[in-house]
Amino acid sequence: MKQPAPLSRRELLSKGSLGMAALAIGPSLLSISRPLSAQSLAQIGQLQAPDEHGIRLPAGFSSRCIAAAGQRVRRSFWDRTPYRWHSYPDGGATFATDDGGWVYVSNSETISLLGGGVSAIRFHPDGSVNNAYRILGGTNVNCAGGPTPWRTWLSCEEIDFGRVYECDPFGKHPAQTRPALGFFKHEAVAVDDQFAMLYLTEDEPDGRLYRFIPAGQHRDGRLNLDDGILQVAAVDEQGFVSWLDLPNPTPSLLETPTREQLPQSTAFDGGEGIWYSHGQIYFTTKGDNRVWQLDTNLNQLSVLYDAATADNPLLTGVDNLTVSNGGDVLVAEDGGDMQIVVIDAQGHVAPLLQVTGQEDSEITGPAFSPDGNRLYFSSQRGSALFGGGKGFGMTYEITGPFRDFVKL
Repeated sequence: MKQPAPLSRRELLSKGSLGMAALAIGPSLLSISRPLSAQSLAQIGQLQAPDEHGIRLPAGFSSRCIAAAGQRVRRSFWDRTPYRWHSYPDGGATFATDDGGWVYVSNSETISLLGGGVSAIRFHPDGSVNNAYRILGGTNVNCAGGPTPWRTWLSCEEIDFGRVYECDPFGKHPAQTRPALGFFKHEAVAVDDQFAMLYLTEDEPDGRLYRFIPAGQHRDGRLNLDDGILQVAAVDEQGFVSWLDLPNPTPSLLETPTREQLPQSTAFDGGEGIWYSHGQIYFTTKGDNRVWQLDTNLNQLSVLYDAATADNPLLTGVDNLTVSNGGDVLVAEDGGDMQIVVIDAQGHVAPLLQVTGQEDSEITGPAFSPDGNRLYFSSQRGSALFGGGKGFGMTYEITGPFRDFVKL
């Protein structure tokens, strides 16, 4: 997209509520960008030959399988938890526990009759498995979602008129439906904790980018997700975004879908993963193999990566994504070469890992442990029994010198 001319104060104010907020907080935050790593993960080096799990990794890194669909999650070779891992694992995230460990949550992209919902694995501080359990059931085709700053998981249904469910990763409280986040074919959600707003993607060929403005917050600091304003993005030729209030965020099956209610809003071809980091929203659209970057201070949208025009178009089948502690954007491939690909702050693109022998699968749920030392992801249709990519899902952990690529 074309680079815009500098904006006047009047023009900034005309761009909506974030423009006013940006003026109020001063110029320093207007230049917020990704933190600079001591070294980018895009410079991590060549991938080695496949290991025992069929995963190609850089030198110094290793993998382990932590869960397989239909099998009880193992604490060790001889000790298994009672919980059987769900099928078709998809979006995921990690959450720190009070004892120094963490929890990895994972959606199940299948129907409720086949065990859809969300599962969790709890780890000890040393990385060994503590327990596994379910945190959401009775839902359908839970694709991606997103973590909240108050340590809950927002799980999204990727079905017509789907819902968002707020889940407790620690399994102490029942999940809650959040209708105010809209009824549509949800893919993923990200929380902007600077401006206290949520951004959501829609997995349709003419899907929209949504923003939710909560009606305040609760006494414990959580945003009020039961009431607020759901908006849809309209993008101009310079990439500036105007946010339009949706007339009916929760339509019934006989009413107009949200993406069709405001024809002047902008269509995105198959919205997928979304993540917030340091004043930026990153999201992918699978229909055109693009990775987008939205500056939430300026309300300006740009294309971070486009496979059709990239000098090094090794990333295709863009899907789930996350951002490392060092500011590198990691994009998982649905198909493509079954890679997780790094895009760094300088625009360099390089594979971080590759799953071999599972070409009929897709990579889902990339998430770093809270300390940044481990990376989790799934091969959604990987097979534990017969190998290949025609199974029901495998979930992996990667360990290695990730801390060498984080600005300390």
